[in-house]
Amino acid sequence: MAADLTTNPLQLLPLELVDEWIGSRIHIEMKSDEETVGILLGFGDFVNMVLEDVTEFEIIPEGRRITKLDPIFLKGNNIPMLVPGGQGPEI
Repeated sequence: MAADLTTNPLQLLPLELVDEWIGSRIHIEMKSDEETVGILLGFGDFVNMVLEDVTEFEIIPEGRRITKLDPIFLKGNNIPMLVPGGQGPEI
């Protein structure tokens, strides 16, 4: 699935683009009020993902909760936006 680095990014399929992010830090905005930042280990056809070195940011009535997590699995249908190289929301 890996694309040639000389390929025009506009000619890549979405999953080919995500494949280039494996091993990189990625910022994920979830459908809920949560955002997750971690290193992408892998993903499937439905953009289900496995992340490590994960930090979860959640908005709560008292402000923002930041939680460090072990490797996690995220279902792709809960992910509306991916930001490669993202560090998470401003604190």
